[in-house]
Amino acid sequence: MKSAIINARIIDTKNNIDETGGILINENGLIEAVGKDVTKDNVGDIKVTDCQNKIAIPGIIDGRVFVGEPGFEYKENYTTLSQAAISGGVTSVVTMPNTDPVVDNVSTFDFIKRRARDKSLIKIHSLASLTKNTEGHEICEFGLLKLSGAIGFTDGVKSIQNNNVMDKIFNYAKNQNALVIQFPQDNELSKNGVINEGLIATKLGLKGIPDYAEHLVIERDLRLLNQYKSKYHIALLSSGKSIQIINEWKKKELQFTCGVSINQISLNENDIGEFKTFLKLSPPLRKEQDRLDLIDGIKNELIDIIVSDHKPEDEESKRLTFQTCASGSSGIETFLSLALEQFHNGNLDLKTIIKCITENPAKIFGMKAGSLEKGMPADITVFDLNKPWVVKRENLKSKSKNTAIEGKKLQGKVEKTYLNGKLVFEI
Repeated sequence: MKSAIINARIIDTKNNIDETGGILINENGLIEAVGKDVTKDNVGDIKVTDCQNKIAIPGIIDGRVFVGEPGFEYKENYTTLSQAAISGGVTSVVTMPNTDPVVDNVSTFDFIKRRARDKSLIKIHSLASLTKNTEGHEICEFGLLKLSGAIGFTDGVKSIQNNNVMDKIFNYAKNQNALVIQFPQDNELSKNGVINEGLIATKLGLKGIPDYAEHLVIERDLRLLNQYKSKYHIALLSSGKSIQIINEWKKKELQFTCGVSINQISLNENDIGEFKTFLKLSPPLRKEQDRLDLIDGIKNELIDIIVSDHKPEDEESKRLTFQTCASGSSGIETFLSLALEQFHNGNLDLKTIIKCITENPAKIFGMKAGSLEKGMPADITVFDLNKPWVVKRENLKSKSKNTAIEGKKLQGKVEKTYLNGKLVFEI
């Protein structure tokens, strides 16, 4: 059955659309028309939803999400992830391979693909690991995994340390036209570290992780990339100096992309206060200047995507000392609202934010998503730009409630989420 949404401010950065109008959805859940000509008077006798001047954008794509299946279903599963995602306007996610067992072979990949198809409401795009069991030694079979549907390869929360292995990865990935995704952090420099190295770490008596632990891996990888010209994405940046390094290589016309967690552009090391374990993140929250530099990196298009880095952890893993508790924060359902904070405080314009969570991730990961053009799946997020609300853990849909922003007042709220033309969430 056809349907339409009308009276929305439609923003589609890929097609340079920013106008008040409507979106016509056909019987197959595809977009049939979009723009100011789609009104109640000319769509015919179909179901029409008046968005009352709210903003409609392509369904949000979250480029870094951890899901508990298989092995950690007590933290999150595809069903709870889906409910959390749609409440945050997220219709597509890129999932990490750090499960139990690790997604490092075709058999395991096929298993999670079937599980996601059967249990997930949203669109799951899975990554496979770069190395066997994410141990950093033996390269996985990129070719077969890519044929099975893997959209890229990463060791997730681990970084490839061995230079020879990384050299082989770039060489092999180029031959297979595979996307390599790296979490940049040197193991030795970050060993036993739990917080940014500096005065706050000293005050709290915690082992710090220096920012140059990130710089070293980025520099090495980009030098190797310069030899092979493979497809390469830096998963998470946390340091202002990293932006300088990236800018230098971009000036040499080296092609690669970068991401940043919403946490790193919204919080800094001072927010940790007196050992708030829900703010133990990897990479760690750094100085305020780093946060501002990362925002500038987004403005200057040195950072391509913003991700939630949704990493649900059960209370038993978080209610420990800061040194021993698990890293990570649940964030997929607060993702858009927290990003909009950067608009409301004047740091980023609205179109830049939307581009970093729709158009750009679709391009990087090769998805048929991220735009509202005719013939595309009608994945649509409708939100109120100014609606105030407070983050309360008991209201979160995720199975784990380890949000880093408990009690935070936000402005901007998702009101409707459409998936393949079907209304799957509404407040």
